[in-house]
Amino acid sequence: MSIETGLPPDPLSVKLPLDKELVLKVIPMPADCNANGDIFGGWVMAQVDLAGSVIPARYAEGRMATVAVNEFIFKQPVRVGDILSFYSELTRIGRTSMTVKVEVYAERFGSQGRYIKVTEASVTYVAIDDAGQPRPVPVSSLPRPASPSL
Repeated sequence: MSIETGLPPDPLSVKLPLDKELVLKVIPMPADCNANGDIFGGWVMAQVDLAGSVIPARYAEGRMATVAVNEFIFKQPVRVGDILSFYSELTRIGRTSMTVKVEVYAERFGSQGRYIKVTEASVTYVAIDDAGQPRPVPVSSLPRPASPSL
């Protein structure tokens, strides 16, 4: 038994990432469920797309669009009532595009405080102009390298 939760240890239980940003929390509902009682994969994908767009939106300074789902891995099923936490990090900034890694963790309805990784994905977004054409990511918005300490 865990002293913190009073529940038996779960071999899938993981710690939440400290090196990524929490960008979205959501609870799937019965309408999001498939015939097997699990949440539709497409619903999870839509949430990942929303979560993945949060950080690139800071840099795009305007419209952007999803152009690629480079990788999408469903590790565990998502269930009605799970509390999902979406963590993102920017992994690449190109001239017009930005790639983000998104990791999704679930707290099961009956065991809050214990997390399992249910999904991970890599998604690429491109900054676009009013005509929907790619445009450069503004240089002024790009992160600056840290100054060396003296």
